[in-house]
Amino acid sequence: MNELNLIAINLTKRCNLACDHCYLDATTLKQGTADELTTREVNLILDQVHALNPDAMVVLTGGEPLLREDLEEIIEHGSQLGLFIVAGTNGIQLTSSRVHSLQAAGLMGVGVSLDSIYPEKHDNFRGKSGSWQKTMKGLENCREQELSFQVHFTVTRMNRDEIHDIIALSEEIGARVVNIFFLICTGRGDTASDLTPDEYETALKHIIQVQESYPDMIVRPRCAPHFKRVAMQMNPDAEINRISGQEGDGCLAGIHYCRINSSGDVTACPYIETAVGSTREQPFTHIWNDSAEFAGLRNPDLDGKCGMCEYRSLCGGCRARPFAQGDGLFGSDLLCSYIPEGGPLIEPLRDPNEVSWDEAALVRLERIPGFIRKMVKKKAEAYVLDNSESIVRVRHLEELTARRFGSNRQKKPKLFARTTD
Repeated sequence: MNELNLIAINLTKRCNLACDHCYLDATTLKQGTADELTTREVNLILDQVHALNPDAMVVLTGGEPLLREDLEEIIEHGSQLGLFIVAGTNGIQLTSSRVHSLQAAGLMGVGVSLDSIYPEKHDNFRGKSGSWQKTMKGLENCREQELSFQVHFTVTRMNRDEIHDIIALSEEIGARVVNIFFLICTGRGDTASDLTPDEYETALKHIIQVQESYPDMIVRPRCAPHFKRVAMQMNPDAEINRISGQEGDGCLAGIHYCRINSSGDVTACPYIETAVGSTREQPFTHIWNDSAEFAGLRNPDLDGKCGMCEYRSLCGGCRARPFAQGDGLFGSDLLCSYIPEGGPLIEPLRDPNEVSWDEAALVRLERIPGFIRKMVKKKAEAYVLDNSESIVRVRHLEELTARRFGSNRQKKPKLFARTTD
């Protein structure tokens, strides 16, 4: 079943920064496109997303979505439907008053881009002096008003040595999640320096090792599904290997996820530019259910070494990267350094008959938003197995929550006081 669990909507191409790696090649504050989706059109899309899955997560992004004057109106509409609405932003406009209005509209959280622990490096990458300071102030405003936030960090040669530092900083300022993105060369990103396959592999190993030091946070690579192959090679029995493939951390493009751009075109993900349909020409529900391109992604016939790889069930490769390289959706990801050895197919660890749930834990599970319920279920079962138990109970869910959010989240971090005064 190809349930739509996650969708990104680019509300605008306008932006107040000029980032080197922007996949949209987003234009300046005063420009943008004349054919941006209207408030009514976005709300109609949200209605159709709700019809497909009332528990779906919607990421409102851009450009810079906070430049849309109707953002709160859009958030309120989606929130009233019961959708889980979040925003992806550079954080500059997250003033105290704006955070308050976003929360009042029903926004559940923000993902904020932070590309270095050093202000000058971040500002150079983002194309505007002083942007690091404003972003940090925006994060502080989110923390003080208890709006959940994630840190988004894009790895390049400029900052590849800062992975541990950015995770430590994120923990200190109260982030719940650190998403570490690996560049796909589209938009302005086709001129930004990227990693070699060996550097990419080293970075993935480093992330997996560092993650063990931060059990209270979720630290995960993005646009790098073969980190599951790396994790399996490093420790075959690790909990992370129980959550893999199309139902876990593999490439979800066109399977459980898609993107709608600011003019209504639907693509499998933000980095695949070819549209499979337009919401201005046909209902989004039809595009999601009936697209031939999406059908191909849901049952892929992989080419090259990805098609021969014994880890393809865990990984499957990034489909956007070979597409950007001109090799089509099903080509090999050339940034994966692994050479298939011709062994038997390696499947994600499965324990369908070893774990059961007591009634109270199942009730608690049903309260979790649907878009992450499957992932939480798998993590809980893996956690129970790792503790040599066989029944998931409420206390296990509470222990996992404590590991992720921790009691130290209430303290005001010293770093804020040092960098934002």
